[in-house]
Amino acid sequence: MAAQYGRSIVSSTAVMMLLVWMTLLGMVHSQNQPRLKILPASSVQRKPVGHSLLLTCRPEVPDTNLISDLRWNDNRNMTILPKPAGQSSPLIYTESIAGGTALALIFNSLQESMAGTYFCAASYSVTEKLNAAVVVETYVAITWKDAPTDQRPLMGTDYIVRCEVTANPPATVDWLRNGDQIKSSGRYVIENRGLLIKNITEADDGVYTCRAAVMATGELKNREIRVEVQIMPQVQRLPLVMDAVEGQSFSVMCNATGKPVPEFQWIKKGTQQNAADLDRFSVNSITGQLDISTVEQQDHDNYACIARNPAGQSDSVMKLNVLIRPKIIEFINITVSENEEAVFVCKAFGRPAPEITFRRYGTVEEYSIGLQVSDDRIILEQSTDDEKGETVGTLRISKLATTDDGLYECIARNRGDVAFKVGHITVEYRPIFDHLKALPPVYTWEERPANLSCFAQAIPNATIEWRFNDRRIQDLYDQNLHIETEGLRSDLIITPRDRRYYTAYKCVANNRLGSAEHIMELREARIPEMVPQAKPRIVSATSITFDIMAPPVEPGLPLTAFSVQWKEQFQNDWNFALNRTWSPDSPYIVEGLRPQTAYSFRFAARNVVGLSQWGAYVDQSTPRRSEPETPRILHTPIQDEEEDSDPIVTSPYADHFDMRWSIPVDNGEPIDMYRIKYCPGTKVNGYWTEMEEHCIEQDIARMTNYEMRSLQADTYYRIELMAHNAIGFSKPAHVLMKTARGIDVVLRVDSPTLSSAAVIGIVIGSVVLLLLVADLLCCAFGNLGILATLCRKTKRSPSDLDDEAKLGSGSLIKERPPSPLPLPPPIVKLGATTPLEDEKQPLNTPQPAASPLKVNSSVEYDGRVVHSRSGEIIGKNSAV
Repeated sequence: MAAQYGRSIVSSTAVMMLLVWMTLLGMVHSQNQPRLKILPASSVQRKPVGHSLLLTCRPEVPDTNLISDLRWNDNRNMTILPKPAGQSSPLIYTESIAGGTALALIFNSLQESMAGTYFCAASYSVTEKLNAAVVVETYVAITWKDAPTDQRPLMGTDYIVRCEVTANPPATVDWLRNGDQIKSSGRYVIENRGLLIKNITEADDGVYTCRAAVMATGELKNREIRVEVQIMPQVQRLPLVMDAVEGQSFSVMCNATGKPVPEFQWIKKGTQQNAADLDRFSVNSITGQLDISTVEQQDHDNYACIARNPAGQSDSVMKLNVLIRPKIIEFINITVSENEEAVFVCKAFGRPAPEITFRRYGTVEEYSIGLQVSDDRIILEQSTDDEKGETVGTLRISKLATTDDGLYECIARNRGDVAFKVGHITVEYRPIFDHLKALPPVYTWEERPANLSCFAQAIPNATIEWRFNDRRIQDLYDQNLHIETEGLRSDLIITPRDRRYYTAYKCVANNRLGSAEHIMELREARIPEMVPQAKPRIVSATSITFDIMAPPVEPGLPLTAFSVQWKEQFQNDWNFALNRTWSPDSPYIVEGLRPQTAYSFRFAARNVVGLSQWGAYVDQSTPRRSEPETPRILHTPIQDEEEDSDPIVTSPYADHFDMRWSIPVDNGEPIDMYRIKYCPGTKVNGYWTEMEEHCIEQDIARMTNYEMRSLQADTYYRIELMAHNAIGFSKPAHVLMKTARGIDVVLRVDSPTLSSAAVIGIVIGSVVLLLLVADLLCCAFGNLGILATLCRKTKRSPSDLDDEAKLGSGSLIKERPPSPLPLPPPIVKLGATTPLEDEKQPLNTPQPAASPLKVNSSVEYDGRVVHSRSGEIIGKNSAV
């Protein structure tokens, strides 16, 4: 059995080997068999209409050189020709490729008529015919026939979102919105032409997807269509009538709603012209604004605003009424005597005819039509001619008073504008001296000439005469009484050779309405009385500050200075005393004293006549040498959070602060340095907490400022400052400083150049030096300038002055002394026939000025004549 089993295995193996050999022999025979192969290899080629197609016929033969007559035949068995040279490509043609070993059939654009069987044929070794075939099938792909991607329906209408599709085989169409399928129901109906939406609203805006599918071919295409619902414009109604002022600009805005945003157009109805094409007109088609640069009377018309968009148009009409601004055509100044009636007439023109009112200069309220409640003497009348556009306003003031004299403003108003014009009522009245009654007497002494000035307020202007003991001075022919007249002012210059000239003088003013008299007094000036009392207020080792009680003074003869003399108490002779003089309004400080020394002081007052007798004797000792007084910090605090808290100052910089202080009293030993300490910190519940680890302490040698650097922005620093001398430190001065925020940092560049203070000092010094040189040259060559004046003054002794005063007897005074009186400016009567020009703006109400009658006056002596002046006398501190 084993042998039989082995023989069967050998037989089976032999059969299998025989079968394999026969298969391999067949394959080799088939490969060597000549044939034509069409690529792509599929026997059926299915392509959509309109697409291109390339079919390649390639011989598979042992020797390609034996192939001849390689060609393609179409579905009608007609040979397809190659592309003609130099011509455009036909719909179908052949082309030799691969070095002539293959022939391509090219379809530029497949048509339905091109479907069918195409044959490739050739001859091999002349005698053997080779053939291959391929079937070309066509179909119509999905094509969007009428499906715009942007569609704009009108709100409130039934609209079909168009989407027509062509395909072969036919395609089925459905709709999606936001990824969800739309079904035919309610407002949506799917039709062959597209999707019908009934009564479309703005909520239907969006993107719709038209989806087409061909089940036979598996083709699927989507078409996204944006639907934007349009809204017809609706113009907001314009005012029926609008006013524009002739000569001014005019603007009006037309507003409308609509989707898309409508464009605007303005039409002048009278001429049917587009306003954008007219001179002086401009139209903004986006905003709807109509502008007229300068309105003219011919612009009076109806204007229509039209708003348009693809959904339609809407309009609104308004009437433009051109107004003529008022103009005052007559307003003439008038002159009326006191107690008579004044009739002030103002005429104005405009359209519509303006209303006229008046107001008094210096007041805000205007007069009302009819009798005035505040003053029954004043009546305002008004008459209007609407046809001519003219108005006449009449202001009547009965029983005219001098207080009615002044400027009045005529105001003409209509809807177009306001016009102003100023006129003047001049009230004639007899002379008055009210402005001179409060003036003090005039003083002189030692036969120095004095000047009495007289000016009368009067309209028409008054003439002035002087009387002495009720006799006209002009008739006395007294050489000591001299009258000088200039314009409306008269000056009586008196040289009092004896005491009878110290008396009252009468100034008499006359005009055609009456006369008035004013008494002016000349008094003899004397030195002040003794100072009644002086008390030391602040005493240090080297200085004393006094409080001085002034002696009584006569009106118009004020004190000009206080003087002090001091000496050590062991010295009996005041001739060796030291002197100092102060102006009356300065602090009375004596400096340069020695510590632990007893001094005697005496005081005197000075006026223009001279120095009073010494009085108010004070004995005072200075204390021992000690540490300096507390420095005073020269920064203004911004707030005080608590009564006992340090003042707070601010730095304009975020990273540095320039600390400044005044030199304190050294108390007998010179100050050799200052110590400054500053620490950042915070204040919590009223207690200051310092950051000790960040404190900085610095000693400064004899300077009065210190720049703190590298500070933190927006941070509080507590600064402590002490002065030091050989004895010790003063009590500290404290201040809180806050730096600015970081955004307020002012950048600085450190450089070795001079500081700004040094540069300013150099510039000022240079200017002073140049002025000094110029003054020296003027003094040398022309005897002019400050130095020349000082030289002349130093050469004049008191005896020279007395002699010069005595020489006035019998000699003319070439230069009239200035007037001692603060006289008002002369009143000039305005013309009564010349109208004033129109005012651009109404009169401003003046601020009340200080009365000239309250100005202090003083007596001065200029070396030749005694005269009085108005105003304060400013003294100077000086040490003799």
